[in-house]
Amino acid sequence: MRLVPLVLAVGLAAPAGAQDVVQGEALFGFYCATCHGNAAIGNGPMSPSLVVAPANLTALAATNGGVFPTSRVVMRIDGRDPLVSHGSMMPVYGDFFEGTDVATKAETGQPIMTSQPIVDLLAYLESIQQE
Repeated sequence: MRLVPLVLAVGLAAPAGAQDVVQGEALFGFYCATCHGNAAIGNGPMSPSLVVAPANLTALAATNGGVFPTSRVVMRIDGRDPLVSHGSMMPVYGDFFEGTDVATKAETGQPIMTSQPIVDLLAYLESIQQE
């Protein structure tokens, strides 16, 4: 009888690549807010020490013709599009954002491979875009 609830719980688990806004917000608070600020507008406590000011992450879609730039954000976070202001690839947190690749949809509808933590960050960042 105990197997039935376990099987049901496993069946309800989110599949790899599913976006988790709550997890993304937690990741943002821990890894990103130091530079981007708690409100994600680029005013974190470390922002004055960076060579390039952190982006206002709530305006990514607005500055991209109203479309959230999924591919650009993924590549910026995972290091395929490095940032000089970090002195190295972003994130500066090493291997945390690496791992088993999962697919998510780019703004073009095509799949883009990245890690589950980045998929969760995408969900959070998309949820805070200015209208």
